[in-house]
Amino acid sequence: MPVRSPCVSVCVLDENDICTGCHRSATEITRWTLMDEQERREVIAAARERNRAVNPFAR
Repeated sequence: MPVRSPCVSVCVLDENDICTGCHRSATEITRWTLMDEQERREVIAAARERNRAVNPFAR
């Protein structure tokens, strides 16, 4: 099954170039269509960790 983009249409980058909506970096967002499924899973895992760092109650 293809990995879907975690985009939530809240495209605002913080001072570290991390999207406040999906928690991907600007580079990860722009490279998304070029990534293979494994890279996408890794990006989603990293984005979840970033989200937990700013929101400890996030899933």
